[in-house]
Amino acid sequence: MKEETHKILIGGRWREPREPARSFAAVDPTTGNSLPGLYPVSGFIELEEALKAARGAASELRPLGPDALARFLDLFAAAAEARREELVAMAHRETALPEEPRLRSTEFPRFAGQLRQAAAASRDRSWCRATIDTKLNLRSKYGPLGGPVIVFSPNNFPFAFNAVGGGDFAAALAAGNPVIAKANPGHPGTTRLLAEAAFQALHASGLPLALVQMFYHFEARDGLRLVAHPLTGATAFTGSRSAGLHLKESADKAGKPISLELSSLNPVFVLPGAAAERGGEIAAELAASCTMGSGQFCTKPGVVVLVDDESGRSLLEAMKRNFEAQPAGYLVSENVLAGMQKSVDALLRARASLVAGGRALEGPGFRFANTLFRTTGRLFLSAPEAFAVEVFGAFSVAVLVEGFDEMKEVAARLEGNLTASVYSARSGEDDTLYDRIEPLLRPKVGRLLNDKMPTGVAVSPAMVHGGPFPATGHPGFTSVGIPPSFLRFAALHGYDNVRPHRLPPELRDENPTGRMWRLVDGEWTQRNI
Repeated sequence: MKEETHKILIGGRWREPREPARSFAAVDPTTGNSLPGLYPVSGFIELEEALKAARGAASELRPLGPDALARFLDLFAAAAEARREELVAMAHRETALPEEPRLRSTEFPRFAGQLRQAAAASRDRSWCRATIDTKLNLRSKYGPLGGPVIVFSPNNFPFAFNAVGGGDFAAALAAGNPVIAKANPGHPGTTRLLAEAAFQALHASGLPLALVQMFYHFEARDGLRLVAHPLTGATAFTGSRSAGLHLKESADKAGKPISLELSSLNPVFVLPGAAAERGGEIAAELAASCTMGSGQFCTKPGVVVLVDDESGRSLLEAMKRNFEAQPAGYLVSENVLAGMQKSVDALLRARASLVAGGRALEGPGFRFANTLFRTTGRLFLSAPEAFAVEVFGAFSVAVLVEGFDEMKEVAARLEGNLTASVYSARSGEDDTLYDRIEPLLRPKVGRLLNDKMPTGVAVSPAMVHGGPFPATGHPGFTSVGIPPSFLRFAALHGYDNVRPHRLPPELRDENPTGRMWRLVDGEWTQRNI
């Protein structure tokens, strides 16, 4: 019996792919076996069809306004919630992430919540930063790009970062852009179900049906052509540094914006007073953060920097016990398993010492023992490129430095990161040391934490989930936090002496909602002009 090949969503309808390059199946990480159903790898001719359809949808969308987009986002959240159990079951089969609490009670509510936050921000309109100079009759605001946003999704968050419905999707749509979503091959079935819910919401909202299109996969060379295509508005990519930089090179040559999240070590610095005061407590927090979700978080602490004294060594020993006591979970793919083994081999060659784990576990599926290495500050500083490498999975490297001056040298040699955490004594005895290391860390990270692990990323307007290269492609943006995340997918539109009735509603003298904040002659106000 021939296995079903799933349809793609293109040009406002579900249809069979035309001459797919090949097909693939999703894999159950608990067994290593293929799951039912085949997913096509589309050719560039279909990608170009999607681009043309999306450009048409962008034109149709322009006169409909923010309220229509907000209605779609709310309807999509409701349609997905109606299929929550089906979606959770599919995501669990494809990723082996626990149904409870991870998928059902944590990630899915975040997914639905960020869609509704995006809808509310779209209705409010303040995100567009309308700016008016009445004396010169100059007016400007952020608005749509005029072309689709291509969204590439990662494999570790099947809901919150899905190419259909995740944070990049919500931000791109709320900013007024069509989306062409590329499913992650690790969870194509989950993406298909979300695309079905989005398509249902498009019908109900009356928006152009080509506003959301979805492919399961395409060849790497076609991805390079897609991000550089004249009809493309922008691209959002979350994934490996190597793949992201290839896409960036192609997009940059064509002058196309691309939002990248690439790699991050998220270093944790434990100052000596904190290690002496509560080393066991910090060790437990570190182990929990490193092994949460089997270490498959972009904000997992990949490097821990400690002073090599009695308190530091005791903290490392407590970390070892916690790593070994925590059961190893399943990894989302065989590639993650292979990457962990490759990193073990590389660190051993670099003369790091294995403290815990370091091996794949027997039995079916993709599991690797929780792994902890140690090295010295001197070795780290001699070859930081060997030790400061992101490893997906429950994997971390402890760097034991000879003193605070060497800790500062380690901080100075780090690349850009999403986060850095500093633990200091509650008594205040580390305050002088903190004041000396903070200026080194501040320019290197998006989010600086005190006495807290970085793995929690709240969907808050104040959240910064970004950072200097290579954490992301540009330190001026966040991919989490609504509405600031919208600005990655917006163009600045200026109007000079344009007649009042020709202006967008947000720039006319009358405030279009009565609540929208606008910068009028240097003053933030909600009043009419």
